[in-house]
Amino acid sequence: MTADTLGYRYLLKRKLSMACKLAIKPILLVHGGAGGISDTLAPRKVDGMKQALRAAVKHLLVTKDTSESGALDAVEAAVRIMECDESFNAGYGSCLNIAGKVEVEASIMDGNELRAGCVALLHDIIHPVSVARCVMQKTRHVFLAGEAAQRFAFNQGFEQLAENALVTESARMTLQKFQEHHVRCSDMAFASSEADIGCIKKDPSEGSGTVGAVAIDVKGNIAAATSTGGITGKMLGRISDSSLLGCGTYADNLVGGVSATGHGEIIMRFNLAQKIMAKIQYEYKTAQAATEEACKEMTKRLLGTGGAITIGSNGQVGVYWTTRRMAWAYAKNGEICYGIDHDKKFKEPL
Repeated sequence: MTADTLGYRYLLKRKLSMACKLAIKPILLVHGGAGGISDTLAPRKVDGMKQALRAAVKHLLVTKDTSESGALDAVEAAVRIMECDESFNAGYGSCLNIAGKVEVEASIMDGNELRAGCVALLHDIIHPVSVARCVMQKTRHVFLAGEAAQRFAFNQGFEQLAENALVTESARMTLQKFQEHHVRCSDMAFASSEADIGCIKKDPSEGSGTVGAVAIDVKGNIAAATSTGGITGKMLGRISDSSLLGCGTYADNLVGGVSATGHGEIIMRFNLAQKIMAKIQYEYKTAQAATEEACKEMTKRLLGTGGAITIGSNGQVGVYWTTRRMAWAYAKNGEICYGIDHDKKFKEPL
């Protein structure tokens, strides 16, 4: 097939996609992390995701003519809800680094103009996703990290909480068990909850990583956001895929939006979000097929695990993971569809 033919097919697909947007129903899709989620934690994650959907989906229905995207408001609002819930590894409830401290990070992207904001190595700030949005909207930069990001957040009016205010007893216990296992860096998987500790050495696929959201609004705008506390026992200064565009987060109105979760180092090396986007854009895959194929390819090639949630520009939803479990849910047409185990999904009224 010639380059001209490929170009024609791409332009035709884009025209059809834009035409289909007139009939697209708004969708808000979230995840609450992938990995070895315990039976005790699973229902709490599901409840937290439902709460996030019910609080944030209203933003997708805004039809007034503004320069801002309802999808952008929705993903930020959904992630903020989960950052306040200690059932998730983000904001309050984040896992601890090797020094027993919380270092959070996040990214957010607007698919309309490909604007984005990313932050990393923040401490004592509960909503890094909102700081990331401020970076996008109020600076000429995309990524701020460390003390400079901390000062920026403070100057923008974000509250700096008391030291260790984001540390939970569960996170302390998880770090203690991690340290008792004397796991060497070369053998270290990722653990984000007490339930994961016993699995660290025997199965690197166990863990639960981040929170994220992807949305498409009534105008066809797409946005994505991801937030995390990282991995238990991480080195000081470690940054994950969650704050990196093309790895943990990406959005483009012409293609779709992705938020990833799982083994951050593996996701970074594989560039998971962009791999999914490329399958939709260049291989004409559905959102589900693209997400499933990319996750499987990542695990086969790099032996690490993870998952992702995707919304295509045509409103298709994709959800897949290669870990034992991944918490996911979406709101569409007045219903919530959700699940946490492979081949099991449930529905209930929004």
